[in-house]
Amino acid sequence: MKAIRLHEGKERSLLRRHPWVFQGSVARGKADPGETVRIESAEGRFLAWGAYSPTSMIRVRAWSFDEAERIDAAFFQRRVARAVALRARLPIASSGQRLVHGEADGLPGLIVDRYGDLLCAQFLSAGTERWKPVIADALLAATGLQRLYERSDSGVRGLEGLEPQTGWLRAPPGDDGATECSITEHDWRLTLDVASGHKTGFYLDQRDNRAAFAAWVRRFGLQRVLNCYCYTGGFTVAALAGGAAHVTSVDSSAPAIARVQAHVALNGFDPARSEGLDGDVNQVLRDSLKEGRQYDAIVLDPPKFAPTAAHAERAARAYKDINRLALKLLQPGGLLLSFSCSGGIGAELFHKIVAGAAHDAGVDGAILQRLEGACDHPTTLVFPEGEYLKGLAILKQ
Repeated sequence: MKAIRLHEGKERSLLRRHPWVFQGSVARGKADPGETVRIESAEGRFLAWGAYSPTSMIRVRAWSFDEAERIDAAFFQRRVARAVALRARLPIASSGQRLVHGEADGLPGLIVDRYGDLLCAQFLSAGTERWKPVIADALLAATGLQRLYERSDSGVRGLEGLEPQTGWLRAPPGDDGATECSITEHDWRLTLDVASGHKTGFYLDQRDNRAAFAAWVRRFGLQRVLNCYCYTGGFTVAALAGGAAHVTSVDSSAPAIARVQAHVALNGFDPARSEGLDGDVNQVLRDSLKEGRQYDAIVLDPPKFAPTAAHAERAARAYKDINRLALKLLQPGGLLLSFSCSGGIGAELFHKIVAGAAHDAGVDGAILQRLEGACDHPTTLVFPEGEYLKGLAILKQ
């Protein structure tokens, strides 16, 4: 077994069971992409077994901190089965579920979502790429399903020296290869395409926040709603289910807007209650302000403005600007749901950014709730970086 020896003092994070070893921590040793290595302290003491990545700043991702454990097919079968068993115990009000959530499930670089009878996986690290066939078999065995689609087309793979890969990994004989599927979420019906949708096809992490939004729309009698960066309209359906009279949904993708309107019809709502705008959110917010429009509720769920902490300053300006505009457009007593999915923006910093936006807008607001990802997207005590989604539900005063 090849060994990676760390510089003196660089073992502290591994002793706390944090799974990442950065390039600068490695004193000597190397291996092939994804190969299992023994991670040792400067004195040669065992720290963990991990997957080596020769091109990534995260040079090794730890699989296990147990020296007696072997990284083999049985290891991945156990880890996948444990992750699937956890979801079976959680209160997930949907046929769409996150089954494997990377480091939080002890499988760094692996994302797996279930949409009904179809699995969609992202293999985002050299380690998961090397063990892909074994992991694929383990997923089918743990779920009893037969269809597994790969969406390993994230830019993160480039940092690992890996090319994008998409397509069917497993399918039964005679399968028609359809990538379009539908799920239930709460009392709603939603559709997606695992081949062409964002990420694995849908944003399951916002499931509980969509339900909370529907409840707030109903409780406060919010009638005019603006859903920004709407994607395929999950928050639009939630607003209509809560009794909103009209929802305007904005996204820069025409196909996404078309699916919003399809979801409105699929759930039995009057199409006249929904308007889709294919355009730039920032410009729509500015134009709405010039035209004197006001809304009772606004959702801001933008894409990742800051993938790392190095992008935080620039991202902070972007978050502040859209929140300032949204707060100006809200009626007094209106509700703002504002989110950040940027790993480089922590919850405390995001709160400060939105507070600064409120100050610039000349308004105040009461925080009804701090929001996070759904329970099938867990954050562990030893890996706080997994807490990527954070949000605030603010009632404008």
